[in-house]
Amino acid sequence: MAVVISDLRYCFAFKDRAAVKENLQVIFPEMELGAIKRIRRSMFRNFAKYLVDFFCFSKINQAYIKKKIQIKNSENFDSALSRKKGVIALTAHLGNWELGGVVLALLGYPLWAVVLEHEDKRVNEFFINQRESKGIKVIPLGGAARQCIKVLRENKILALVGDIDFVESGLEVDFFGRKTTLPSGPSVLALNTGAVIVPGFLVRNPDDSFTLFVERPLEYQPTGDKQKDCQRIIREYVAIFEKYIRRYPDQWYMFRRFWKE
Repeated sequence: MAVVISDLRYCFAFKDRAAVKENLQVIFPEMELGAIKRIRRSMFRNFAKYLVDFFCFSKINQAYIKKKIQIKNSENFDSALSRKKGVIALTAHLGNWELGGVVLALLGYPLWAVVLEHEDKRVNEFFINQRESKGIKVIPLGGAARQCIKVLRENKILALVGDIDFVESGLEVDFFGRKTTLPSGPSVLALNTGAVIVPGFLVRNPDDSFTLFVERPLEYQPTGDKQKDCQRIIREYVAIFEKYIRRYPDQWYMFRRFWKE
């Protein structure tokens, strides 16, 4: 039903379709328009499925994880936590980042997530309840810095999404060969606390099962120049973002023009 509704919305979402097409043409400059459009339609459908997954969090349990979710390299979280500096679980708006957080929480990891609050109070409460019902502790984006530092100093996992600069105070970086601004929060927190950044992505498989990929912890040595150190850390994980977006372009839910130029 969600896919059918998505197809109907697709017919009238002129602005979103145009933005997605422009983004995909930056990622795949040599790709024919027909192939771009097929990826775009698949993206709309996958996003509809993502929403259904979110509404069905009450059905997610250990049995569901065992049956539907393959986890690759979860030991990377364990090794990062063993350093006792806290862990930044960094992802993008790709696949199902919300479900990825649920999986980690249900597996027993101490997980806190920084989230963007919705303007509608009832919608915001519903989103918070969905997350907290599965053991995820929620930190609102506004004024989150102090609580984030506390979480990391207690050697817990802080989940961040790093591909949209919601507060417009990030750093300019190259992303797929073009300039854009990404949030500086993950790199600043890592430098200020010594926390380990572990990129991870939960992606949908063709049979609607999932695979959670946990990348190796990022290694970096601060030089004392925070601006340069931040940019270097961001470049490290941008390369990982690019790898997954190229591999799963129909699961990167970017319905806005990502590049300003």
